[in-house]
Amino acid sequence: MADAKIFAGPRIRRLRMERGLTQTAMAEELAISPSYLNLIERNQRPLTAQLVLKLVSTYEIDVAALQPSGEGGSVAALKEVFVDPLLSGELPGDTELLEISEGAPNAAIGIVKLYRAYREQQERLSDLSRLMGEGGMVSGSSSPGETNRLPLDVVRSALEAQPWCFPALENAAARVASALDGQRGKMAALCHLLRADHGISVQVLPVETMPVWRKRFDRHSNRLLVSERLPRTERAELLAQELILRRESSIVDEEVDLLSIEGDEARRLARMELARYAALAVLMPYERMLRTAERVHYDPMILAGRFETNFAQVAHRLVSLQDKSAGRRAGLPFFAMEVDQSGTIMRRVGAKGFPLSRFGGHCPKLAVHAVFARPDEVVAERVANPDGDVYLTMARTVDGPLAGAGERPRRMAVLLGIEDTHAREVLQAASGASKRGAIIASGDVHTRMISHARLLPDPQLQSPIAIGPACRLCERQDCVARSAPPITRPLGLDDLVQGFGAYGLT
Repeated sequence: MADAKIFAGPRIRRLRMERGLTQTAMAEELAISPSYLNLIERNQRPLTAQLVLKLVSTYEIDVAALQPSGEGGSVAALKEVFVDPLLSGELPGDTELLEISEGAPNAAIGIVKLYRAYREQQERLSDLSRLMGEGGMVSGSSSPGETNRLPLDVVRSALEAQPWCFPALENAAARVASALDGQRGKMAALCHLLRADHGISVQVLPVETMPVWRKRFDRHSNRLLVSERLPRTERAELLAQELILRRESSIVDEEVDLLSIEGDEARRLARMELARYAALAVLMPYERMLRTAERVHYDPMILAGRFETNFAQVAHRLVSLQDKSAGRRAGLPFFAMEVDQSGTIMRRVGAKGFPLSRFGGHCPKLAVHAVFARPDEVVAERVANPDGDVYLTMARTVDGPLAGAGERPRRMAVLLGIEDTHAREVLQAASGASKRGAIIASGDVHTRMISHARLLPDPQLQSPIAIGPACRLCERQDCVARSAPPITRPLGLDDLVQGFGAYGLT
C-alpha cells in the first residue's frame, strides 16, 4: 500500500461533511495539519498508508470506501448518460469522465439519477400514448397475446366483474362497529376510538392549510389532519376507513390477494376501494341497515338521513347487502354507478357484478346524466334496453368538497338501479291496482320496492324510456340523442335524407 497512490479528496470531504466536522477538527483527530488536509481534499496530495489506517481506525470505515467505486456516478454510469443520442455531440473522453466521477462524485450521481428518471418518464409517456390510442390496452412485449392496462382499469375490471359483497370485510366492520356501540354521536365516537385505542387525535384544518388534501397523517404528532372542505358525511367515512386500516389491515390485504390483481399501484388502489367498502359497513352495519331499508321500502334519502350519510354512500351500501354467510338474509340485488359532470363513469358495482353487457350505462338518455340540471332531486325512471330488459333506476347528484368563492364545485351523479322483476308488483300497485303510491306488503322482500315508485309514470300508459349501450354499439334507429354511428352496420348515408343525430346520423 506504501507504493499505491490513492487520491480520494472528494471522498474525504464527504466523510468529513457527513460527520459535521471542520477541517481543523478532522485534522486534529487524524494528527495532521489543517493545510495538509486541505491539499488532500483538493486531490493535490495522495493518502499515505499510515493515513489510510488512521482513517479506518478513527471513523470505522472500510478501505474500499476510499477507492473509486463502481456505483452511482462511476465512469461506466456516466458513459451510459453521454451515449444517449440527445448528447451525441457532447461525448467527453474517459479522462474527463474520470475527473467528474472522482472530483465531484455527488454531482456525478445526480447526473445519473436525472438521466435515469428522464428515461423512465419517456417510457411511461410512450406506454401511455399507446394505451390511450388503443382504448386503455396494448399488447405486451413479454409474451404473445399478453396485455398491459392502466392500474385504474385493472381495478375497475376486477371489481365490476364480481358481486359487490365481501363477507370477511363485513365481519371486520362489525367488530369495529361493536366498539363504537354505546357512544353518543357518530363523529365523536369515531374520534374517541382513534384516540383511545391508537393514540391518534383528529384535527380539522382550514382550507388555506389543506386546499387539495382530504387528509394527511402526521407521524411525528400522531395526528390525523382532515380538511374542513369535506362534508361531515365524508369525514365520518374517512375516520371509519382509518379505523379499518388500523385494526383490520390484514383482512383488507387478504381480500386484495383474492382479487388476483397484479402490480403495486393497482393493489394499492384496490386496497383503498376495499377499505372504503368496509368503512361504509362500519357506518351502516349490515343487519341494522337491512332491517331499516325494508322498513322504509329502500328509500335512499330516508336511509341517508337515518344513518347520517349521503345518497352515494347509501347506494353503495344497498348494493353490498348480499352477505348470505352465517345465515344472513340478503337485500335486493341493486347495482350502482357514479358519473362525473363530463360523463366519465367513475365506479360501477353490482350485487351480482355490474350488468354491463345488458344495462350498459353509457347511454346519454339515462337520468344519471340529466340530474346535473336538477341537483339534489331524486329522479326515478323505468328504462328498457334493446333486448327488452326493464330496470327501475333512481339518480341524484352528490356534491364533493366545499367550493370556495369563484371555484367551480365538484359534483357527481349516482344511479341506483334494479331489474324490474324485483319491483313489478309495487309498480302495478302504483299504477292503480291498489291505492297509488302504496307499497305491497309481503313476506318476500323482493316483492317490495322503494317508495320512489310513486314518482313513476303509470306503466300502463307510458312505456319505459328506451336506452342502449354506448352509441357506437347501439343499433336503435329512432334515437335523436345519438352522438356516433354504430360500428355494427354501414352508415347508409343519403344526401337527400338527414337525421337529428350528429352529422345528420339517424
